[in-house]
Amino acid sequence: MSLNKSMHPRNRYKDKPPDFAYLASKYPDFEQHVHTNLAGRAMLNFKEPEAVRALTCTLLKEDFGLTIDIPLERLIPTVPLRLNYIHWVEDLIGGQGEPRRGIDIGTGASCIYPLLGASMNGWHYLATEVDDICFDYATRNVEQNNLSDLIKVVKVPQKTLLMDALKEESAIVYDFCMCNPPFFANQLEAKGVNSRNSRRPPPSSVNTGGVTEIMAEGGELEFVKRIIHDSLQLKTRLRWYSCMLGKKCSLAPLKEELRKQGVPKVTHTEFCQGRTMRWALAWSFYDDVTVPSPPSKKRKLEKSRKPLTFMLLQPTVKELQSQASSIGCPSNPRPVETITAWLEKTLSDLKVLYKRVPCGRKEQSLFLTVVENTWIHGRQRRRDQGRHLRELPRAPPSGISTTPSSVTAQHHSSTHIPDSSHSESHTPTAAQGPGSVPQSGTNQANSQRASGQEVQSQEEETSCVPVKNSGTEEDVIMESSPSITPNTILAQTALPTTTQKQEAIITEEVPTETQEQEVNATGQEVMQPQSPGAVQHFLFKCLVNVKAEEQDVAVEIHWVEGQNKDLMNQLCTYLKNTLFRVVAKPLGT
Repeated sequence: MSLNKSMHPRNRYKDKPPDFAYLASKYPDFEQHVHTNLAGRAMLNFKEPEAVRALTCTLLKEDFGLTIDIPLERLIPTVPLRLNYIHWVEDLIGGQGEPRRGIDIGTGASCIYPLLGASMNGWHYLATEVDDICFDYATRNVEQNNLSDLIKVVKVPQKTLLMDALKEESAIVYDFCMCNPPFFANQLEAKGVNSRNSRRPPPSSVNTGGVTEIMAEGGELEFVKRIIHDSLQLKTRLRWYSCMLGKKCSLAPLKEELRKQGVPKVTHTEFCQGRTMRWALAWSFYDDVTVPSPPSKKRKLEKSRKPLTFMLLQPTVKELQSQASSIGCPSNPRPVETITAWLEKTLSDLKVLYKRVPCGRKEQSLFLTVVENTWIHGRQRRRDQGRHLRELPRAPPSGISTTPSSVTAQHHSSTHIPDSSHSESHTPTAAQGPGSVPQSGTNQANSQRASGQEVQSQEEETSCVPVKNSGTEEDVIMESSPSITPNTILAQTALPTTTQKQEAIITEEVPTETQEQEVNATGQEVMQPQSPGAVQHFLFKCLVNVKAEEQDVAVEIHWVEGQNKDLMNQLCTYLKNTLFRVVAKPLGT
């Protein structure tokens, strides 16, 4: 999968990859490595070191005016990937084209970072190298491009990183350092043994690096840790320290090492080119530096800026306008006002706090504060409410007085199903269906007298007492109150479900019934919460924009803040489906 779309936005190859056919027609040394496939497309074999070297040299000559020589037995850099690193350093130090001083640790035979930085931005570089062959080629490449006044290549002993290289430069403060450390700890790791996931495809290009360029004791992890330890001594001698990593698994332990050492400013990024991914880590001891956001955070922020949107086409809008009078809309409402009114009705049914906010003439905006997830399991809640209503005690047959005792007896008999071994004489009247034959007057009177005694005993008690259910041996626990009325007894018998209890609590905390009447620009009264901004406990807040787009209407939902954005996605789907259900099945049908 190509990752070119994830390249640095200023990388010249992001949207315009190299044209092999054009380069082959212009540079004969490159043409001999280009072949045409069956589709007539110019291709390059990246498994051949000569072809990779020819491409690098040709791109540097064509796009940057640089002429370099690279031996085949040393690392051949890819230009787009190195260019990503240069642009990221520009982001770190806050500018391009300004004179800056930097250090390239292990510059390599190509000396590509100093050559690019000096030719593009006029940066001054101190380039260090431990390998004799790489040092000779790097020096020659700098000289033949007339950049010796900007780039100083120095030969340093083995295992020298920053401390020894800066002994003679004690008075200079550098803006940054760059490093492409050796990735591997040994030969087996360099060949991919026990270090590469078997499901990953093999590398698409050849590895031509020398021993000092691709391998180091402990691999890149220990190499970068040594740079970190040098930076702890140098501290403000450099404004930014940075390294490129070949393995993502190295990023987390290095960030943890910086955290343990108390480094105040740390950031990281990704470098993408073709199928190749690299990661970079940077840290600073300065308080005034600007820390660029990591790419993952950037993607998250960009994603969060995009609103959830659904479109209501003209036929749907017209149908909703024709039914707008059923929800109290004035005659001939505008499309935006119609959709806003339907959304407000749905939000009121969901007990979602909302308030209209000022906006343009061709749109309406609602600010939502959601305190409870009331849009899921709606069908189940309706079933529970219907079942609850069916369980309420029914009115007694005509001719029997509706006294508190009779109501209590009916509830007791309806909340327990007698065992089949009991005789019919012990079966309560209220437990029988509407079509059953009522008991004799004597049995009814006895039942009423027994119920009256139970209610009297409840009035005398101030705590929960067991009440014998007629015809059974089980007890029913009921809460007593100082004064028992038919309404309080009915309230006790109507045991709410867990969901209803939660709704009652939330209704007490954030009353949606007590709302202010506001008048919008069209003269329509709008029900508004008294103070939705004062709600402290909420699931999320969002802004709903209803906009006219020619004959259609677009609804956008923008995230503001909250616990979980998935809940806003669910609410958006619910609102959309509700509007479509109204069109498919009009109200009252």
